[in-house]
Amino acid sequence: MSLAHPLDRPVWSALNTRLAPLAIRREQGEGAAVRLDPDVGVFVAAADGSPDSRALLTALSREHPGAGMVEPEGTPIEAVLPDTPVISRAPCVQMTAAVLTAGQAADVDFHTLGEADADEMMALATLTRPGPFRRGTLRLGGFIGVRRDGRLIAMAGERMKVEGYSELSGVCTHPDFRGQGLAGALSRVVVSRILERGEKAFLHAYAEHAATVAFYESLGFAVRARMTYTVLA
Repeated sequence: MSLAHPLDRPVWSALNTRLAPLAIRREQGEGAAVRLDPDVGVFVAAADGSPDSRALLTALSREHPGAGMVEPEGTPIEAVLPDTPVISRAPCVQMTAAVLTAGQAADVDFHTLGEADADEMMALATLTRPGPFRRGTLRLGGFIGVRRDGRLIAMAGERMKVEGYSELSGVCTHPDFRGQGLAGALSRVVVSRILERGEKAFLHAYAEHAATVAFYESLGFAVRARMTYTVLA
């Protein structure tokens, strides 16, 4: 399936380009399907709606349960589901930013996060649910965090990467420390690094979370497209 833009199908684009080393790929006949390493993330995609691609998508989703699809709303590929039960479907917005808005970010002392922080990162993501997160998600790079009294209380990082774009993701703050500007400050650092590499930033947010969408708009993001996030059994 040809794409007019790499963000039209971000999972397929990422796992066939910049994240290909972290992808499990299956090919058969005229079809193909890919899945992100289950230790790193949940995402899966089919090349197209052909029977071969659907069969491969089914095989991958059964081999590695809990997969998630991110596809454009209202397009044929959105309906290409494997022959496994669907747990949930949620409307999302895809947002992009070429510049950050002017503004004074909170002054925070942040640290680079790595393997030694994996358990705490997973615990914070499980508590706050910023989106799909796995213990190995940190391998996608760019994660930074804030600690108070040795405790990880906020973080942000990068996730999917396609040609010319990297995704801001994993933005979360422990409920006891919200309202201090930590999410905004960390997001600005991550996005600044993406822009300094000559790329643009993108992200996905649940469409029904108006406050979250407004928060990202305040940083300079604008809605590019509506997507559907489907979680498979």
